[in-house]
Amino acid sequence: MTATLTRRDAVLRRIVANDPAEFAASWWGRAPLLSRAADLGGPEGFRDLLSSAAVDELLSRRGLRTPFLRVAQQGKVLPAGRFTGGGGPGAEITDQVHDEQVMRLFADGATLVLQGLHRIWEPLIDFTGRLGAELARPLQVNAYLTPPSSQGFATHYDTHDVFVLQVEGTKRWIIHPPVLPDPLERQPWGGRADEVAATAEGRAALDVVLQPGDALYLPRGWLHSARTDKGRSLHLTIGIRGLTRYALVEELLGMAVTDPRLRASLPYGFDLTDPDAVGAELTATVGALRDWLLTADPEQVAAALRDRTVTRPVPLNPLAQLDFADSLTPASKITARPGLRWELTRDGDRMTVRLAGGRTLTMPVSCEPAVRVALDGVPCTVGDLPLDDDADRLVLARRLLTEGLVVPG
Repeated sequence: MTATLTRRDAVLRRIVANDPAEFAASWWGRAPLLSRAADLGGPEGFRDLLSSAAVDELLSRRGLRTPFLRVAQQGKVLPAGRFTGGGGPGAEITDQVHDEQVMRLFADGATLVLQGLHRIWEPLIDFTGRLGAELARPLQVNAYLTPPSSQGFATHYDTHDVFVLQVEGTKRWIIHPPVLPDPLERQPWGGRADEVAATAEGRAALDVVLQPGDALYLPRGWLHSARTDKGRSLHLTIGIRGLTRYALVEELLGMAVTDPRLRASLPYGFDLTDPDAVGAELTATVGALRDWLLTADPEQVAAALRDRTVTRPVPLNPLAQLDFADSLTPASKITARPGLRWELTRDGDRMTVRLAGGRTLTMPVSCEPAVRVALDGVPCTVGDLPLDDDADRLVLARRLLTEGLVVPG
């Protein structure tokens, strides 16, 4: 289960003008979708998530290090040594961003790419956590600050879906159909550079200038390039890790190792140049695999796929959390940590709470009703947990707090 973060689709509606059900049925994974600021939150729609002032703070006062910053110029990523260096006496850091070097590179036409902002910038930590819960996918957020009359990267495609949120300035986006529909992560555009370049010479599927507050959805595989005109541009790119049928195939093949027929060696002296011999073994192997696939456990496959979509729960405040646990009373309120994914299993008189990433907590099965109440996403009072007395309730609540499963409510 996942602790409830927000009303269903509330964050998605900030970046998609269409009804979420229509978006899911007609656009998701199929075609680009442009949503104008007038249909979203207006031209100020995304400035609460990031701004030029926020970029200045990240570059100059936050001690930013690589790989949280990349710099690209003329389609190439510059070596980190061009804009990083030592952190000063006692810091023992060799890759801290030097703001004056970044400033000079940007003034000379380089694009700044702030990476992983869903981990380091509070408004985006919250926004990404809630959107990730709605989409049930891991997300990452990068920001692109492009100087006037510049293009950071040549036409390319991504192997994940993206939302582009225009924050400040304008940027012209030219979109072409895929040369490889639905590419996997192992199929990056560099392996098809000639096809990409040739397709980019043809007629665009979409040629649009994004204004502040506009949002653009691009499925994986769609070719795109973007360029500024007279002013600089700041936009956010939200990358959505894909979950594909091929992922099902990968998990099934991994589980097929349990079948002895599929682990068997090929015959002694097997001749790989003999088509008849190879064909016979292939027929036998496909038959064995087909038989095994009919026995595959859907729940086991689903559990493996859930591990692929692990998202970090929202950050907690370690010191405040421990102070709250120390001062806990039956009147204290707790709630499930937003974004926490958990499953509960029983084994005799013990129960186990399994968390995404493999961590487990074991406790008496008599705690199960109280654990379910604490983790169902609705704030509750410690004294209302269904256990025999307040002493037991406090012990359980403190453990859930110190293990990071619940937070002050």
